[in-house]
Amino acid sequence: MPAWENHTHASYVTAFAAQCGTADSNSAGEANFLARSRTTPKGLLDACTKAKDFIQATQADRNTDNPKAKQFIEAHFDVWQFQKEDGGKEGLLTGYFEPLLKGSRKKTGPYIAPLWGVPKDLITVELAGLFPELEGKRVRGRVVGNKLVPYHDRQSWEGTASQKETPLVWIDNKLDAFLLQVQGSGRVQLPNGELMRLSYADQNGHPYKAIGRVLVQRGELTTEQATIPGIAAWAEKNPNALDELLNANPSVVFFTENKKLNPNDGPIGALGIPLTGELSLAVDRRRVPYGSMVWVESSNPITGKPIQKGMLAQDTGGAITGRVRADFYWGTGKEAGQAAGLTRQPLKMWLIWPKGVALPEAQ
Repeated sequence: MPAWENHTHASYVTAFAAQCGTADSNSAGEANFLARSRTTPKGLLDACTKAKDFIQATQADRNTDNPKAKQFIEAHFDVWQFQKEDGGKEGLLTGYFEPLLKGSRKKTGPYIAPLWGVPKDLITVELAGLFPELEGKRVRGRVVGNKLVPYHDRQSWEGTASQKETPLVWIDNKLDAFLLQVQGSGRVQLPNGELMRLSYADQNGHPYKAIGRVLVQRGELTTEQATIPGIAAWAEKNPNALDELLNANPSVVFFTENKKLNPNDGPIGALGIPLTGELSLAVDRRRVPYGSMVWVESSNPITGKPIQKGMLAQDTGGAITGRVRADFYWGTGKEAGQAAGLTRQPLKMWLIWPKGVALPEAQ
């Protein structure tokens, strides 16, 4: 793997081992997140336990990149390069971040764009309860008469259905509120200085459609311009057309106010663990089990410098499909947002997988 010899192996093993702390602990740093996930292969959980034991046995060396950590990974893991379904090895890396927005608990002044909690009439059905072979699959809808029908798409929700609900918070920018749904979590600074944290709670069951791609298809932006800054510039010039553009994406994300999360931690990813900037990676959960070590080769969209590093598969997203496809978590705030908004880079990926354990798609 490119640049493997120069990687910070000790910190990488430590981060991997932190995913499987003691099972009965309530501490975020010790909770056994991998054991909580029913889809975690036993071989991956066993490898994480070995890594935890290794870290405890080399406690004095945890903060230094000693050769033992590199030797541990090479002794217990094999490396497999991901190939796309058509056999190609180069895919796409996009980016995401935790926004820091301005908002109010009441609709007042500039705060005009609502973000919602889970609607009372939204029903989510875990299909594994009916068909075990559909583990991880779910459908969402609402009951009309005695039938379960698809839930409201964005246009229907924004138009009439949402009037039965009370927003969690109002944001001062409609596009920012929309993009927070794309990111899945974020922080909102209220007028009194209080920070409100929003975490993903559910979704309306409709597929995500990228509005940047819509603008490209319409000929209003080029592919190179279809970044978050480019879309924001378009929105400033076309305020009366913004609602129609946003409704082109039928997906709506619903939030919960997270009052338990440590203010210094990142948002909670799909694995259940707080995300870490430039370490956490969103992947296709059907191809890559949560908690897996993944080596990424790409480039920084701002500096142009190579990205060659180990990351952890701790999240997923509706637009992340395929083996060589990932979303790079950049962190919180404006600088992270700038990098995330520009990230659309060529990508190569390797799976660092426990020796002797069947590969994910073979299990």
